[in-house]
Amino acid sequence: MTRISRGYIARRRRRKTSLVVSSSGASLSKLITQQEIKALASSDRDRDRQKRDFRCLWITRINSVIREGWVSYSYRYSRLIHDLYKRQLLLNRKMLAQIAIANKNFLYLISNQILKSQVNWKESAGVI
Repeated sequence: MTRISRGYIARRRRRKTSLVVSSSGASLSKLITQQEIKALASSDRDRDRQKRDFRCLWITRINSVIREGWVSYSYRYSRLIHDLYKRQLLLNRKMLAQIAIANKNFLYLISNQILKSQVNWKESAGVI
């Protein structure tokens, strides 16, 4: 049986996969295919990991600004988020982190207003 050289079709397929994968062994098409599969799996995994990392970064930024600020009774991140949900304020963690970086005084103003409204609510209800 004679050998059939597949011509330009196989070359085009191998060249396409070698352009995707940055490897030096261009002649090793099996290795290039394996690297491409691994790269696609890693990108899919790390997309979820990136969301997790950014959320952690935002929480750290908010907590550090709140801790260094002039907020009464040692206000912390968890209490701030709890009070935001309780007051039904629509500020997510990304927005709060951007406010914390850009304008710390505005974040202090938000947290102090939450505390004042909390005190007024208790007084009006007759709890204190």
